[in-house]
Amino acid sequence: MATERMTPAKIRCDACPVMCFIAEGKIGACDRYANHGGDLVRLDPLTIIENTSHKLVPFMKDSMPEDWDGNIVQGDRPFVTAVGAGTTYPDYKPAPFIVSQEIDGVDMVTVVTEGIFSYCGVKVKIDTDRHIGHERDVVRVGGEPIGHVMTSEYGSKMLSLGGVEHLTGGSKKEGRMTCDALLRLCNREPVEMQIGEEDHTTTLVVEAGKPPLVNGMEEKLMRVGCGSATIGMFPKQWVGHVDEVVVVDDHITGVLSEHQTGKMLEVAPTGIKIKGRKSTPGRYFQVAKPGTGWGGTDIEDPLTILGPFNPKIAWEGLSLLMVSTTGEQFGYFVLDADLMPQPAEIPARLKASADLIAENCEPSICSVLFMGGAGGSLRAGVTENPVRLTRSVKDSLTFVSCGGAESYVWPGGGITVMVDVLDMPTGSFGYVPTPALVAPIEFTMRVADYATLGGHMDEIKKVSSIVSAETRKIAQRDSQPDPMDRTNYRWAKERR
Repeated sequence: MATERMTPAKIRCDACPVMCFIAEGKIGACDRYANHGGDLVRLDPLTIIENTSHKLVPFMKDSMPEDWDGNIVQGDRPFVTAVGAGTTYPDYKPAPFIVSQEIDGVDMVTVVTEGIFSYCGVKVKIDTDRHIGHERDVVRVGGEPIGHVMTSEYGSKMLSLGGVEHLTGGSKKEGRMTCDALLRLCNREPVEMQIGEEDHTTTLVVEAGKPPLVNGMEEKLMRVGCGSATIGMFPKQWVGHVDEVVVVDDHITGVLSEHQTGKMLEVAPTGIKIKGRKSTPGRYFQVAKPGTGWGGTDIEDPLTILGPFNPKIAWEGLSLLMVSTTGEQFGYFVLDADLMPQPAEIPARLKASADLIAENCEPSICSVLFMGGAGGSLRAGVTENPVRLTRSVKDSLTFVSCGGAESYVWPGGGITVMVDVLDMPTGSFGYVPTPALVAPIEFTMRVADYATLGGHMDEIKKVSSIVSAETRKIAQRDSQPDPMDRTNYRWAKERR
C-alpha cells in the first residue's frame, strides 16, 4: 500500500477517499488500518478457506500403498477470500491479491479485493405473520430513516434497508446511522429499529439467523400457510370430530364447510357468517386489521370476526374450532339455544390438530442478504477494460463470490450481487466514513480467460506465496460450492 509521509510520526492512508493521517500506534477512522512502526497495516488477517473435501484417502484393503503419501487428507486447495485483503483506491491500481493455482489440470486465478460500496444495502426477510408495519412504512434507527417495509412474501415480512439514497442522499447523520446499522446487520449483530409513525409504531429487533423480537416479544414460529392452505392441509384431522373449523389469518381466513376442501369431503353447511371480504367459497380477506394477535391480525378474541349464525341452517350444539395459522392460538366453542358460541373444553383430538399445525411450522428467523453493485472503479482493479469483466461474469466464465460464499448475480447491466451474510466468514464487513460499507468480493476464472479480458497479468502470484502462518484459516461450508469447482463454469459444460 503506497503511503505519503507527512510528518515523522504520521502517515497518510490511501485505502479510501477519506485519506486519514494516522499517527504512530493509532488506527484510521475506519478501524481497519493502522500505523505500525511507520508502515500502514491492515488490522484484520487475510482469510483463507481450506477446502479439504477433495480426494479423501480411501482406507480400503485394495488401495495401493503408493496412493498414500502419509497425509490423511490430500488435495487441499486454499481459496483466498477478500476478507482482510484490503482495498485499493482509486482502482486504476491492481486488486490487493491476484492469486493463481492449478485446479484439476486447469490454471485458475482469483482476483481479490475489499470493495467500497456506496450503492449497497440489505434485504431482510423476517419469518412471521405478525404485523410489523404497513408497506412503505419508514424504518428508523436512532430516529434516522434507514429504509422501508416492502410487500410481504409468503409467511414473511420484508425490509429494504440502506441504499445510496440513505447512505449519501440524506443528512450526514442519516448516512452515518444507516452505515452503522448495515454494518452491524451484515456482521450478524442485533439492530433495534422502529417502524411506522406515532399512531402505529412497532419496535423490531433483527439479527441474522435469530428469531425477531416484535415489540419485545420473541417470535417462535413461521405460519404453516394462509388460512385457506391450512384448511386444505389438515381437514382429515377435523372431519367427523367437529362441525365447523375457522382458520384465522391476516391474509386469507379459511372456513371448512364453505371451502372447496369441505365440499369434497361432504362437510355439511353450518350457517356461519364471517365478517370480511369474501374471495371465493370458504376464503375471506380482511377479516380484521393487521396486528400481533391471532394469525397476524389485531384480534385477541376470535369470535369478533363472526356474524350471527343463520338460524335456518345452524343448530343448538353445533361445535366450532377456531385456530390460528401457527396453531399457537385456538378455541373450541359450542352453540347454545340462541345460536351463540359458548367456550367449551377442547377435545383432545382437536387439541392435537392444533399441535400438528404448530409442528408443521418452521422456526421464525431473520435472514439478512447483502446487496451491492461492483461498480466501474472496483472492476478496474481486476482489468484495464472493466466491461469485459461484466461480460465474462454474464457468460459464466467468471465466478463471483463474497468471502467465498456463492453470490446471486442479478440479470441486466452491471455486476449487482446478493449474498446471505450467514454464508460468509464472521467479521466480513467493514466501513469507511464517507460513509460506505466495505465488503469482500472475489472473481475467479481461468488464467487464459483473465488474459483475454485484459487482466493485470504481471500481478499474478502463486497461492503458496500468499498463505502463511498469519493468515486466518477457516473450513469450507458444506452448504457452499467451491468457487474453483469446474462445474461453476460454462467451459466445463462445453467439454462434455
